[in-house]
Amino acid sequence: MYKKLVIVIIVLFMFSGCTSAKDGLSKNDREGIWYEIFVRSFADSNGDGVGDIKGLVDKLDYLNDNDPSTDDDLGIDGIWLMPINPSPSYHGYDITDYYEINTDYGTLDDFELLIEQAHKRGIKVIMDLVVNHSSKDHPWFKEAISDENSDYRDYYDIVSKDSEGYNFNKQVWGHKVWNKIGSNYYYAIFWNGMPDLNYNSEALREEVIDIAKFWLEKGVDGFRIDAVPHIFGSGELPRNESHDDKIQDWWNEFDTSLRNIYPDYYLVGEVWEPINTRASYAKYFDTTFNFDLSGNSILGMVKNEIDINGKNNEFNNQLEKIYTKINEYSDNFIDAPFLSNHDMQRSMDYLNGDLSDMKLAASIYMTLPGNPFIYYGEEIGMKGNKPDENIREPFIWGDNDNYQTSWEPLSSNENTPNVVEQDKETDSLLNYYRTIIRVRQNNRALMSGEFRGIETHNQKVVAYERNYQDESLVVVHNLSSEDIEIYKKELEKKFKLDEVIFSNPQEPIIKDNIIRLSGKSTTIFRVK
Repeated sequence: MYKKLVIVIIVLFMFSGCTSAKDGLSKNDREGIWYEIFVRSFADSNGDGVGDIKGLVDKLDYLNDNDPSTDDDLGIDGIWLMPINPSPSYHGYDITDYYEINTDYGTLDDFELLIEQAHKRGIKVIMDLVVNHSSKDHPWFKEAISDENSDYRDYYDIVSKDSEGYNFNKQVWGHKVWNKIGSNYYYAIFWNGMPDLNYNSEALREEVIDIAKFWLEKGVDGFRIDAVPHIFGSGELPRNESHDDKIQDWWNEFDTSLRNIYPDYYLVGEVWEPINTRASYAKYFDTTFNFDLSGNSILGMVKNEIDINGKNNEFNNQLEKIYTKINEYSDNFIDAPFLSNHDMQRSMDYLNGDLSDMKLAASIYMTLPGNPFIYYGEEIGMKGNKPDENIREPFIWGDNDNYQTSWEPLSSNENTPNVVEQDKETDSLLNYYRTIIRVRQNNRALMSGEFRGIETHNQKVVAYERNYQDESLVVVHNLSSEDIEIYKKELEKKFKLDEVIFSNPQEPIIKDNIIRLSGKSTTIFRVK
């Protein structure tokens, strides 16, 4: 079994939201490494082929057993559960009951057990809160369209065909967002099966806050919010009304209402927008996902063996622009670097199954500022590309594990090494993730430190400093598959390199003023 480096399990954490409310909590209180789970695909406790909450409970030790003497857990600090509410769809993003658990996954009692057992292991739990829209099968919507006098009529954007100021032919992402129903239209930005909720309604806003309070009372540590900037979507409001101001006002209302009661809750937002827009949400959200790093940014550098767009130091320059912009809105925000998620081509698929590339990509985002998010199966190299089912295939436990799910065939992962196989291989991707996670957790500069790019003269080398109080590290990545030599003084801008605290696949060779970096490598230096 792969030997740990020096292990100090640091249970760090999180929490807070809008600028004024979260000022009382330091970043150190809210930091950690997160793991995204699609419950349907993770672990099946009852043999029906569908993953469930009890199965997840029984597999928590794989994620973190809270025992520093072991080295066969992943070592994460928190889990994000994709939708667990009742839904007519396999994915769960069209909800029919916000106060219940999908019966495929279990019961509210099962969920409370999960919270209890996760917390015993030092694992925080956040859940998807999908409140931009509901399912068209939700009782609210059914009543709203069948009874003009229903209290739920106001929960949705349902307008008469004669209403002024609306473009009922408006298209977003290639489809019409206004859907005809009788003599009226209802708004649905994603598709007609998911009608948008109406945040002009005070009753609806109060309902959504009550939903969040319900789950916080059950013990969740916070929420990942789906579709943050689409609360008022394109064409949803009459032409003379501002979308942006109303969206910002709502998230301020939401966070303030919860933060007053649950000051430590953790709010993560999906804001898949350019940095100027994403940064503005730092006033209300503890964290938003850094989509600028995902997909072909980090993965593209690794695959193409050169800095972004072939420009020297472009990766560092882009990151510093992102961090500078966010700091205009909040100095207590925590970024969320990730490689891929449930909506994107899996990382190993993008990298054509190259193990060295995958380890290097993991090394990059695990040494950046923020709370890294791992998509389930990434740590064992699962593959998959669109359609979505192929990127949400069953997690592969191996060795005829009774918890193996089978709701979807492993069409993309027939040859992916399973957990049992990778446990036995010292150089497996799984064991590498276990190692790099512990390297991060054992070094405060990686967990909490400020970022400063180091300018090098080679487009195939990315280097940066991570500084926290009296601890400073220099991280160097060789993107090339070939060995590269750089001058030591290129890395010694403010500090002198002291010792190598981590390297993969092998330590650099340092002779006089020359550092020879092995191909596809990461090296972390302590400095003095």
